[in-house]
Amino acid sequence: MSTIAEVPISSGQINGATGRTVVNADDFRKRYFKGTTKKQWNDWRWQLANILRSREDVEKIVKLSESEACAFETCSGLPFAVTPYYASLLTGTSSCDAVRRTVIPTHMEMIKGRGEADDPLGEDSCSPVDGLVHRYPDRVLFLVTEHCSTYCRYCTRSRKMGEIHSGNIKERWQKAIDYIKATPQVRDVLISGGDPLVLPDASIKWLLESLSAIEHVEMIRIGTKAPVVLPQRITKSLIKILKSVRPLFMSIHFTHPDELTAETVQACNMLADAGIPLGSQTVLLKGVNDSVDTLKGLYHGLLKVRVRPYYLYQCDPISGSGHFRTKVETGLNMIKGLRGHTTGYAIPNYVIDAPGGGGKIPLIPDYFQGKSEGQIMLKNYQGNTYLYPDEVL
Repeated sequence: MSTIAEVPISSGQINGATGRTVVNADDFRKRYFKGTTKKQWNDWRWQLANILRSREDVEKIVKLSESEACAFETCSGLPFAVTPYYASLLTGTSSCDAVRRTVIPTHMEMIKGRGEADDPLGEDSCSPVDGLVHRYPDRVLFLVTEHCSTYCRYCTRSRKMGEIHSGNIKERWQKAIDYIKATPQVRDVLISGGDPLVLPDASIKWLLESLSAIEHVEMIRIGTKAPVVLPQRITKSLIKILKSVRPLFMSIHFTHPDELTAETVQACNMLADAGIPLGSQTVLLKGVNDSVDTLKGLYHGLLKVRVRPYYLYQCDPISGSGHFRTKVETGLNMIKGLRGHTTGYAIPNYVIDAPGGGGKIPLIPDYFQGKSEGQIMLKNYQGNTYLYPDEVL
């Protein structure tokens, strides 16, 4: 990382969703990446080439707590990586800050709790070929890379992230594509990883063209956090590639309303303007986004940029994740706090991805209260009970 320049950071714009002052990106660049031009900063390849990967890198931007410093010395699992852009959101924060907690490790990652596992969802046991998970009858998860531009500390695939494979990556992809070709019940392919948008345009184009050429593949999805941590990746050339495939959907991993910066808003608007349906996937995290106001701020902000809240995940029981997980009751209370108090478009499905490979199971508050004399008893968002006639002629 470049040498720090003595340039004061001024207050930037106010994040409308949280009221927090966002650091001015130009000032951040001039202070922490001396000599870097605005053109370089806005180039996604420059962002990838200058990822913060060490304790020394991050200590130039924030003062680490004892727990954070300890983690850098002792943690040997999930790698540390944060893009310069996303690092700008960490400036001036404490170790308790929501966004900071999601990307900077603490010693808590070394504590393995009851029921936690490296592969809690049993993905490896549902993998017919390397890089492909076939759990549901009509769809597959295609893991095209083990790398991200920024690693979330609660990552479900921590066990795989940062792996280096020998051999030709397209040969690995081709084996997965051949399996899909030979399995006609597969109509839906989710491209994920890692983050597929760290791949170059040519690789993404090849993947999309290869999959869309399979007659029984009806839809393709991309799971990514790039618009949030690397918004510079959403370029005109990438949009052109994505637009060439129909139907293509994109699920974007959002965590907190502080992520809704001007850069991320622009990236989402570019994708939406290209006609790509956008949904958000959010992991419920203790002390990060486990309040109704925080989720409401995030979801309202997402709808303004045409991203539909889709899933709210209970945090998977990966090894060392206990400090992030909430009680399931907390998640149900989040849905209760949203239902009736905001538009239905702003209310995601709250789900648990069942340990051991059971798949996603939706959870809802107890609105159904039972049956009485041919009528259904229902409780609304205010706690009032209503009767609905459950008879047919």
